[in-house]
Amino acid sequence: MRSKLILFLFISALSGIFSLVSAQTSDGGLKPSVVTGDVVNLADAKIVLQTKDGSLDISLTDKTEYKRVQPDNPSLKNAVTSALSDIGAGDKLAISGFYSDDKKTLRARTIYLMTKADISKTQSDRAEQWRTRSINGKVTSVNPQTGQVTVEVGGLMNKTNIVLSAKGNAKIMRYAPDSIEYAKAKPSTLSEIKAGDTLLALGDKSADGLSFAAEEVVTGSFQTVAGTVKSIDAAKNEVVITNIQTKKDVVIAVSQTTLQKKFPEEFAQRMAMMSAGGMRPGGQGAPNGQGGQAGQGGMRPPQGQTPQGAGQPNPNGQGGGFGGGMRGGQGGIDAMLERFPSITVADLKAGDMIAVSSTKTANVDRITAIKLLAGVEPFLKTAQAGGGQGGNQGGGQGGGFTIPGLDGVNFP
Repeated sequence: MRSKLILFLFISALSGIFSLVSAQTSDGGLKPSVVTGDVVNLADAKIVLQTKDGSLDISLTDKTEYKRVQPDNPSLKNAVTSALSDIGAGDKLAISGFYSDDKKTLRARTIYLMTKADISKTQSDRAEQWRTRSINGKVTSVNPQTGQVTVEVGGLMNKTNIVLSAKGNAKIMRYAPDSIEYAKAKPSTLSEIKAGDTLLALGDKSADGLSFAAEEVVTGSFQTVAGTVKSIDAAKNEVVITNIQTKKDVVIAVSQTTLQKKFPEEFAQRMAMMSAGGMRPGGQGAPNGQGGQAGQGGMRPPQGQTPQGAGQPNPNGQGGGFGGGMRGGQGGIDAMLERFPSITVADLKAGDMIAVSSTKTANVDRITAIKLLAGVEPFLKTAQAGGGQGGNQGGGQGGGFTIPGLDGVNFP
């Protein structure tokens, strides 16, 4: 996801190029074109570029200019002079130039370069920032007069309320409908944040940990719906379930971007016990928020299911590898979720119990799934057996059940 964000930022910066070249002409009166892509190969006077439309030859001359753009500050005005020798395979380029008559070659006038090494470093630095300087959780209240937002953060065993205030130059974003990708988020304001929203923020926490000065905030309005499969239409990629809370039918539309996974049975049973309070993340007797690493103590995923980095701390610096809500760092349940068996609508059958996350909309009879998880019977049955005391971390309509990983969203 971070690579998509870097590309998104790069292309956004290049919007200035399109505006710039639209007013330029060559000596012959032709307007230059702009193409973007990845470097496949370099020759003496040619670059082979992989664009969204296929491979393209870029011809170079002694008049070609080279500019280097930094991924962490993708602004054309901050581009610095570069050279052909700085370009390598895998680098991202934006090129202003003129097509040949057969459209197979572009004669480069100016090349804007973002190197693979610079991108990798920016990704690493950004991931570390979000791992160590972020909070994530559910919005419990918003004070429009003070501009303060109260956020409930924490894992399955312990929760804390933190009061968030935005710094003067804070970047506020909101996830697009039916999407958990940061690259698709839209500019927003604090006034759009509502109680019940999911929130992820980057910034500085106070010494007592009860307040947070945010320099970047992303929010979204999501819900979790669970129920028993009533019918499947594989051709339409739709599933009809009976909502366990409302007892009404809901049509679940599955898109190409929907994450579809199945919990391994034994692992789901153990996690359901933990969410109900019968097992701590680090094994029996472990203190809340301590020692909570996956695969340790009483919480062991099925053999071969543990991904690299599982059980790392939550992004807010708290222990317990199984926090609910958004994940700011790699590892934990979200990383494990990626390793769980993938499924399709055709793999489901009537009587199965599934849970889905989606954007909250006015239509309660039909939703588009962001994530769809099968094998969730242990979580739902545990919550029902406990009289709805299984928690509300999964964001179910009205609460009462927790599905770890279902309410997670992609972090920047």
